[in-house]
Amino acid sequence: MDYIPPSHTDLQRLKDDLGYTGKQMAALACVGEQHWRKYTGGADPKAMPYPNLFHLAAQLELSADELERVYARMREIGAQFGDER
Repeated sequence: MDYIPPSHTDLQRLKDDLGYTGKQMAALACVGEQHWRKYTGGADPKAMPYPNLFHLAAQLELSADELERVYARMREIGAQFGDER
């Protein structure tokens, strides 16, 4: 699959359109706040990796029930979340 990541201006526009903080956007993309800032600016903005953008889009588009189905499948595969350990 060919993947061309969104530009730093695309990501900043999404953040602005959603009215989210950098912390909220970082959580959606499953990255730390410092990484989010690297994707949206600075002298040398970094490209957002496909898995992080996929996670961000899934969090925005899937319902709570759909997300829980994904988490349930992840548990079936062997993942654990939070206090499940």
